[in-house]
Amino acid sequence: MARPREAIAECLSELQSESQENQQKALLTLVSITKVSPQNRNLLAQTNGVVSTLLSLSMSPSSTTIQLLALSILFNLSLNPNLKQTLADMEKILFLNSVILSSTSAEPSRIAASLLCSLAMLDKNKAKFGVAGTVEALVKVISRSRGPASHHFLSTLAELVQFHGNCTVAVQSGAVPVLIKLVEDSDCEDLAGTSLAILCLLARFEEGLTALKETDKIVALLIEILKGKCMLSKEGAADILLRLFDESEGCIRDALRLPEFSSVLADLSVRGSVRAREKASLLMKKLMEANMDVVYGDTGNKTATYLQ
Repeated sequence: MARPREAIAECLSELQSESQENQQKALLTLVSITKVSPQNRNLLAQTNGVVSTLLSLSMSPSSTTIQLLALSILFNLSLNPNLKQTLADMEKILFLNSVILSSTSAEPSRIAASLLCSLAMLDKNKAKFGVAGTVEALVKVISRSRGPASHHFLSTLAELVQFHGNCTVAVQSGAVPVLIKLVEDSDCEDLAGTSLAILCLLARFEEGLTALKETDKIVALLIEILKGKCMLSKEGAADILLRLFDESEGCIRDALRLPEFSSVLADLSVRGSVRAREKASLLMKKLMEANMDVVYGDTGNKTATYLQ
């Protein structure tokens, strides 16, 4: 342990230098030291003043390279579970928000989003991000044109909306139409699949489900996704349909009006993943029950509702 300790001390001394070349060299060493070793991360984090120094360097207006290296070291530190809570203070969160909102380069945004996501993996931290405006910031940047950091923004949002309070903030910030548009417009299966996964998380709570029910032609859109090739997207679409069917007779009625829905579900129940097949089976059961209601009138007033 003596060698890393000495290297860290030497690097911290170089970081105080006015030479950007020396600072950059020291930061590169610290990136290497903290990349794979949890012990070295703890050792660096315990060094007095190092986190504030790294935060200051990550705000460097004069060198993008120094900014990226400092952010990378902070990200490495965040990989240690015991450091996540102390790193997620309001000052750092607000700074990271500003990076993803204002950066003209994709790389700082990507690393900042990765750092936010890493810190958000600790459940105790999730509420802080809602208070700090991170959810609104993510929805805003996701609504912009797609870029190299888009997946990182989506992954961070997916982590944050597992907390109910952040789900509420996301819906109020317009996340549902933003994500729906990304699903409709994206030719990238990864982005579409992650967007649907977030919509599934939002649909667990009343405000998210309500926003989905109010989306124009949502059932037809989800059925189109079931016809696609991306299994992650199919799983997400099927999950959302199940939640919609549980809460909305109107959505079931819309599905019954689409003759291809049964064949799409039949195909998914045979060719889908294990999870997709399970969802398809549940959806087919709900459709059969709805059809029985229509044919036999077992549910009284519901018969008229489905036939309208």
